[in-house]
This record gives sequence, C-alpha cells and structure tokens, in this order.
Amino acid sequence: MELVDLASWPRRELFEFFSPLSNPFYSVTFRLDVTKLHAYTKARGLSFYYALVYLSTLAVNRVEAFSYSMEDGRVVRLRERLPSFTDLKPGQEQFHIVTMPCRGSLEDFCAAAKAKSRSQQGFIDYASEGADLIYLSCLPWVDLTGLTNERDMDPDDAVPRLAWGRYVPENGREILGYSVEVNHRFIDGVHVGQFAQKLEALIEELDSAE
Repeated sequence: MELVDLASWPRRELFEFFSPLSNPFYSVTFRLDVTKLHAYTKARGLSFYYALVYLSTLAVNRVEAFSYSMEDGRVVRLRERLPSFTDLKPGQEQFHIVTMPCRGSLEDFCAAAKAKSRSQQGFIDYASEGADLIYLSCLPWVDLTGLTNERDMDPDDAVPRLAWGRYVPENGREILGYSVEVNHRFIDGVHVGQFAQKLEALIEELDSAE
C-alpha cells in the first residue's frame, strides 16, 4: 500500500465532508444479467458462485476508488483487494469464510477456491483477514432486492461488501439482484456505476473464450 498525500488528493474535500459521520456507509442494489456467465460455467462444469467471486474481484480492482482504505488513521491506497467469501460445504448449513488471492484464469480460481473451501477446517482464518479484502456472499435461495450487512460502526472500515441472490428468468435472460455496500468517504455513486459496468463487461467478454 502507499500513503495518500491529502494535500494533493482530489478527493480530500469529500473525504473530510463524510468523515464526521458515525455511519458513512450506503448500499446499492442493481440487476445484473448473468446469462452468459451461467452458460459459460455450466458448459465447463465450473461453480457459478466462484466464477462471480472472481469476476467481481477483477471489477473491484479496476476501479481506483475501491482501492482506498485507512491504516493507523491515515488514508492509503492498496495495491489490490483480495476476495473473502462465504461458502457452504456439501450437505451443511453452517457457512465458513474463505480468504485467498485472486490469481490465474477464471478456471484456475474456481479450482483453487473449491480445494481451499473443502480443505478448510475452521470457520475463518483470522491471520488472512485485513483491510485489503472484499467481503462477498450469496443468497441463492431468494431473488435479492436489497441487503444490509452486520458491522461495527467504525467509519474507517473501507472494505466493500458485495452480495447477490438467485438468478431468475426475465425476458429470455437470467438476471440476479446484486448488492454493493461501501463507505461514502471513498466511494460515490459514480464509482459504483463504474464497478457495475466493469463487471458487466467482464461477463460479456466470456463470449470470446467460448
């Protein structure tokens, strides 16, 4: 990570405007067309969930605003964010949290995520938890229209929280509700829009790999 020089940071005024708030967090839920992603993963026997974790992580790391965080009361810019995602082992109802690098191809990540999730014995590896994460989750049982997250009201918490629900048929496509919760000290609506566009583009690009 690198320390941000507030004197020359274009966002300084906005950051200082939102900083006094005890709850500077907000969430946005939008509809995401995952028709091509579902077809791509189904044809290759891949996990749709792991694939969307992978693409979501890539999209986050392509929007600069998502790279800002706090370290010891100072604004820093992270080199990259890593996925920390909930998962269920077959036949179980109690979830666990898997944290790992996002490396290689989509296929590589899906294989590594499956192996790590199946081999993990505890609920969470606390040694892997840090400020450079993305929290990701899924509620595949419901058509998601909104979401809130549990949290300590720490205004320095800059970890993005991403979640989505079940994909449903809509006009011949497959659409799901996708929730983004972020800290307004660092991320505005335009940046959420940029993230959504990056994610949509990554899904569209899967066609060329078929």
